[in-house]
Amino acid sequence: MTAPNSGTDQPATRDRVRVIDTAVLSDDWYVLRKVTFDFQRRDGSWQRQSRETYDRGNGATILLQDPHSGKVVLTRQFRMPTFVNGHDGMMVEAPGGLLDNAAPDERIRAEVEEETGYRVRNLRKVFEAYMSPGSVTEKLYFYLGEYDPRDPNGRPGAGGGVAEEGEDLEVLEVPLEDALRMIERGEICDGKTIMLLQHLALHRLSQGAIA
Repeated sequence: MTAPNSGTDQPATRDRVRVIDTAVLSDDWYVLRKVTFDFQRRDGSWQRQSRETYDRGNGATILLQDPHSGKVVLTRQFRMPTFVNGHDGMMVEAPGGLLDNAAPDERIRAEVEEETGYRVRNLRKVFEAYMSPGSVTEKLYFYLGEYDPRDPNGRPGAGGGVAEEGEDLEVLEVPLEDALRMIERGEICDGKTIMLLQHLALHRLSQGAIA
């Protein structure tokens, strides 16, 4: 598939970028690089630029739903970056995590069980997205899945995450309509979670499941 551009006479992007230098600024938790490059503008001129890219690997996220009750499964956990930006730090989110070199569908099955205790049913990938393309390299794989709280074998654990990795998650089960109102009230302000909740709401609306 050819990448979209604003005109048929534009060269391929790879021919418009000349990397001059790449410097590692930090290699602690993840890798922060400064890339200096020449970029060919639309008028044909070349411009020297530099950008920092934060590479933490790709990830996956999932919204579990109970088709019988209409509830979805979310988590609440402390996030330091939001805390230092004025939030109280306790973020309500859809389960998710980094791939760590695993296939996205394989990793999300393990991640959702670690975080919520539930085994996912009817896993379905709905889309992929770059969450902060101006600075972060990460691409997220978005999934929908189902869970059954009535199945005695459907929740082999209590969830909560991996304590050794600093995780301490609270598992929430709320009706989809309540979760959408939580977005309006600012109680859910995580981008990936909002995207999945709205995607599910649109899907249900198309089926006449939401008035």
